[in-house]
Amino acid sequence: MKPVTFLVALLGLTACDAQVESRKAAVPAEQAAPAPAAPLTATGPAEIVQPDTDDNQQQAAAVVELTPLTRQGDRTVKLFGTAGGDPAMNGLYTHVAFFDSPAEGWRVFRLGDFLDYRVLSEAPGRVDLEIDESTMDAASGEIGSRTHRVIVGWTVATDGAAPATVTVTPAQ
Repeated sequence: MKPVTFLVALLGLTACDAQVESRKAAVPAEQAAPAPAAPLTATGPAEIVQPDTDDNQQQAAAVVELTPLTRQGDRTVKLFGTAGGDPAMNGLYTHVAFFDSPAEGWRVFRLGDFLDYRVLSEAPGRVDLEIDESTMDAASGEIGSRTHRVIVGWTVATDGAAPATVTVTPAQ
């Protein structure tokens, strides 16, 4: 008797929503995927571009992570990481950079070599980070990992100048 009850319940449940396929087709236009754009048609001769061998461009291409800091008033500040070293043992060279002026460019401070970072909070002159990094036991040579937190701080200048120094303070 119980197998029959189970079979009747199963049939009843499958019949409850017979219109699911028709609802799938009725997706609102704003949620539908945009139609693919037609390929462009050339209207003039192609310009040949040579590779840039400037060391600054090579360094710029190594940027693999970028986090704009948005609570720094009129100052343009960003965290960024460049790929380098052995990615199995850290390899994200992490920096904080302050735009000084068009003539001076960026003032860049290297914070460390990590696996990854996450912004926990931000305020003028400060950003709190959680950092993942590889560790190595010198005695055994065993590689491990740790997560820790730091406060990256700097003095906000009244004249808008980029800071002369940055501090990195362990935190909880």
